[in-house]
Amino acid sequence: MRFGFDIDDTLINLREHAFHIYNKKLNKKVSIDHFHKLNRVEIHEPFGLTEEQGREMWQNSLEDIYYTSCTPFTNAVETLQDLDKLGHEIFYITARPKEHGERTKEWLKAQGFPVRDERFFYGMQDHEKVEIINKLELDYYFDDKPEVIHTLMNESLKVYIMDQSYNRHLNLPRILEWTDLHKIINNAKPVKTI
Repeated sequence: MRFGFDIDDTLINLREHAFHIYNKKLNKKVSIDHFHKLNRVEIHEPFGLTEEQGREMWQNSLEDIYYTSCTPFTNAVETLQDLDKLGHEIFYITARPKEHGERTKEWLKAQGFPVRDERFFYGMQDHEKVEIINKLELDYYFDDKPEVIHTLMNESLKVYIMDQSYNRHLNLPRILEWTDLHKIINNAKPVKTI
């Protein structure tokens, strides 16, 4: 089968990592509880930043956010390695900017994710992901952002949302932990025959 994955806040805990970076850079001690209660993707509000200040803080922190010690979610690497060993095709589809694409790919490989260059897509806007997903004829797609998931609701693939505080209002199949994917595969029948 063909599996597609977003990266940030789907496979890796990027926003929480950024939250800790913000605390350090701003010399604050905002409790992680504030992070877990956020009902939007952006993380700047608990720090008292305006929308513009939040965008600027994010842009100025990208190097640290993307390439330091951001951890994959528990069992994400192992689960994708298992998929790869079973012969499934794994595609990564991220809206990370083009200038970060190749470094992101190498960073993922260094973390142990099974990445093949020809199956790594980056540099598009969130709403453009659906075009790539359709071209790839994926069986399953996993993402965290409601706006991405909504663009896929009428497509033939099975969509799962990675559980985050800002997407709990959606009534969709969710991934709470990456070991859940084994149950999904064991209960699945391929959408397409090869």
